[in-house]
Amino acid sequence: MSNLPAPLSRAADFLGTEPVRVAAVLRLPLIVLIGLLVWIEGVDHWLPAVYWSVLIVYTATAAVWLTVVVRRPLQWWFGWASTAIDVVAVLAMCVASGGATSWLLPIFFLIPITVAFLDRPEITALIGASTAVGYLVAWIIYSKRDDTMGLPNVVYVQVGCLAWLALATTALCLVLARRRARVRSLLEVRRRLVSESMQADERNNRQLSEQLHDGPLQNLLAARLDLEDLREQPSAIGFERVDTALQDAINMLRSAVSTLHPQVLAQVGLGAALRELVGQYERRWNVSIDCAVEEVGKPTSQALLYRAARELLANAHKHSRATRLRVELDHEADSLVLRVVDNGVGFDPAVLNQKVAEGHIGLSSLVVGVEAMGGSVRLVDTPGGGTTVVVAVPDGDFSDA
Repeated sequence: MSNLPAPLSRAADFLGTEPVRVAAVLRLPLIVLIGLLVWIEGVDHWLPAVYWSVLIVYTATAAVWLTVVVRRPLQWWFGWASTAIDVVAVLAMCVASGGATSWLLPIFFLIPITVAFLDRPEITALIGASTAVGYLVAWIIYSKRDDTMGLPNVVYVQVGCLAWLALATTALCLVLARRRARVRSLLEVRRRLVSESMQADERNNRQLSEQLHDGPLQNLLAARLDLEDLREQPSAIGFERVDTALQDAINMLRSAVSTLHPQVLAQVGLGAALRELVGQYERRWNVSIDCAVEEVGKPTSQALLYRAARELLANAHKHSRATRLRVELDHEADSLVLRVVDNGVGFDPAVLNQKVAEGHIGLSSLVVGVEAMGGSVRLVDTPGGGTTVVVAVPDGDFSDA
């Protein structure tokens, strides 16, 4: 659609989203073809006046219906009404044509099979099968009424063609319906991801607020009280206490700012940022976390690896009930590899794809981000139990500057 001019693209978007609108646009040219076929071939109808009356009424109804579906919002019953109009018109013209119906076969029975229910395979199959059976029954009735006409063998071939058309259209409808269901499922996953992402941001902001309040702000308040005491009674111990409180506040502020704004990683490097992150979680959860982090400079993937470490540590604390963790960062071949190991209850590697498909925001965003950089996320067995998550990304582009 992107190669179409803007007006055509808008028209295609408007019409192509609803089968009822597509059918309404295609119906009028089809009726014109019916009239041309009858006129050119000079078809001799059983009841010509009735036939032409039905065709005229059908044409007028189709024109009005096109105006309705284009100008008004679609209702749930529009599809049923559209199909009912086509079926009634086709049957009426079939009865009025008598034996001449065979001339009109390519057109008479195409509409009720293909319109209105492109996403309803069961309805399409029912209409298609009914059309084939109805056509055969009509010919049997005509042959019994007129002994000179009989039942031509070509009728059986035509019924077979109708049955094949019904099967082919139903199969197409089934494919379209499944694709539509898949799209709806993906949209639902996207909605959940956005919702969980917003909730995650809210939780992260709340944690940052608590971290700032309980950490540097408390230290700064304590330093202020110590300074007020120093005004009255200066002492070396008092100045050392103030200096320690200010140093702690600076470190905590740097840690909070690093969490709030990953761009700070560009100043301290990935290794220092990961060690600071490990220290934060040790203090927050009161657990032991071993940290074996190589100095890797400032790779372009550092923000992603930092976020991966933060997500995996949070998952380990939340889901694994681990009491000891280990964070490793090193080079392997042409990759930069992050490992987060815990001694918790374990995690089935086969569940990873399922969790991502279900829209768990942490795992989903992590896997998508890593794979977008040409990397991978793997879960491997941990000796003695627990979980090991391995995140590997190409390390061909990094800087020590």
